[in-house]
Amino acid sequence: MSPFVRPATLADAPAVTGLLNEIDRVEIGRPETDLHTVEADLRHPDIDLARDSWLAFHGERLVAYALVWDESHGERIDADHYVLPDHQDAGQLLLAALEARALEMARANGAERAVLHLHLNVAPTVDQALVRARGWTVVRRYHVLEKALRPADGPLPEPPAGVRVRSCAGEADREAAHALYQAAFAEHFDFQPRTYRQWLNDIDADGLDWSLVWIVATDDRGDAGFLIARDDREAMGWIRSIGVLRETRGRGLGGLLLRHAFAAFAARGRRTVGLGVDTANETGAPELYARHGMTVHFAVDTWERVAG
Repeated sequence: MSPFVRPATLADAPAVTGLLNEIDRVEIGRPETDLHTVEADLRHPDIDLARDSWLAFHGERLVAYALVWDESHGERIDADHYVLPDHQDAGQLLLAALEARALEMARANGAERAVLHLHLNVAPTVDQALVRARGWTVVRRYHVLEKALRPADGPLPEPPAGVRVRSCAGEADREAAHALYQAAFAEHFDFQPRTYRQWLNDIDADGLDWSLVWIVATDDRGDAGFLIARDDREAMGWIRSIGVLRETRGRGLGGLLLRHAFAAFAARGRRTVGLGVDTANETGAPELYARHGMTVHFAVDTWERVAG
């Protein structure tokens, strides 16, 4: 029987969450996808679900899901793709659909080609040979790290003289965090500049506890770094992003922000905290996280395909 394919709607979020957790169990040994995360993806204002999403069914069972979106307004297009191991035919249908849609999006931006990026577990449920046969190659690897929290992580660390850490209390601090994010990540692999409003949508600002977003400042340089954490994942507390301006690196500010987040999560009763890191990051982030007791939970590859 050929798979039945249709676009997703927000009402499909529970079914998509269930599918992703089935895949989680295969790939990482436990379910770690939360409903609100899927809902945030499906309601993102930059995504037209009728054209940018696909669900594939075998009978009444959802067996594959894909999503494509454009942050670059140029040739760079991003995609998600998930398929159950025994339904590679459905996965191939959705890959073909997202590839065609990505090229359409890039050409609408005035680009001659589409450069697609897709993140897959290093041991994914999708058949990697089939993905390679379509012209995809691995261009980067990321690690998802985790750390078991202890009572000793509880007290908030005391900043050194001339350094202050504050929560994002209002709009001005949120705008400052955005500016720090754009500056700190500007030279990172695959960075796409985002306006303040776009960034708020990207981080699901309406569902974010802003008391878990901190800015570190120094007397001599002012605002120097930030950390965005979330406490809405069932599996663990999550550090979504952390960055320090180039000119203030090497002063222990990143470590201070990390310890601040560990303490906040420990105070909330969390037993584990996690984050993702580019293994080729040149700022020393992987080494920083290792020094603070974070270890590899699983790995993800960025796959690229050039179409057009």
